[in-house]
Amino acid sequence: MADLEIQVVNRVMVARLNRPEKKNAQSEEMLELLSKALRSANEDPDIGCFVITGAGDAFCSGGDLGRRSQDEVQADPTPLERKMRLQKISHQVAKAVEEFEKPLIAAVNGAAVGAGMDMALMCDIRVAGASARFSEGYIRIGLLPGNGGCYFLPRLVGMSRALELLWTGDFVDAPEALSMGMISHVYPDEQLMERTLVLAQRLADGPPVQIRDIKKLAYQSQRTDLRTSLDAVSAHMAVVQSTQDYKEAVSAFKEKRKPQFKGK
Repeated sequence: MADLEIQVVNRVMVARLNRPEKKNAQSEEMLELLSKALRSANEDPDIGCFVITGAGDAFCSGGDLGRRSQDEVQADPTPLERKMRLQKISHQVAKAVEEFEKPLIAAVNGAAVGAGMDMALMCDIRVAGASARFSEGYIRIGLLPGNGGCYFLPRLVGMSRALELLWTGDFVDAPEALSMGMISHVYPDEQLMERTLVLAQRLADGPPVQIRDIKKLAYQSQRTDLRTSLDAVSAHMAVVQSTQDYKEAVSAFKEKRKPQFKGK
């Protein structure tokens, strides 16, 4: 049984972390398959949105500490070897996410801890079941957030709150995560995937060029000044106004019907 299951629902690709007996702790196979799936979906015009969720009653409990400890004891890696392993194996998903141009949703169905919380944070949108819990638990085992927690969390909840969560490793339940802006929606556990797929399908059915450009502009705006952002907008706007999908959207609006987009 693979550590990651892939399913395509209409134009939505769903990746299910599939080690429920380990609370979906990350394995090398899981990370490799997920990064490959992201890159494949990014190039596939038939995929309009990507959802990551977990099998069983957890989203992801982080790295597999048991497997990692055994490997490290046997290999006795040097500091450089540890660094290279983290970059080559653990960071491959974050790098694939950074290159992913389409909407990426985390459907958090239970505990998201350490690297599991980092995985949720790196997605564009996070929705959660009522039983979801979040913890940057690295500090509890004497580690640093190794998969982007120090990068993503302050951008979502502010530096003060982020540092408190990173330094303490405290758990945050779904309602509190919603109130601090870490997640967008809380759904009853039994409705999580149904409600997530409704949102994902709505995004997947949007005009693809415009959806991608909005994502690019939003993330680029975090690293640029207003004038640079507006200049980029003018270039993107000139392109999208020449697309067939723009003309179709205008016609559909005037005719009060649902538009049919073709990605052109």
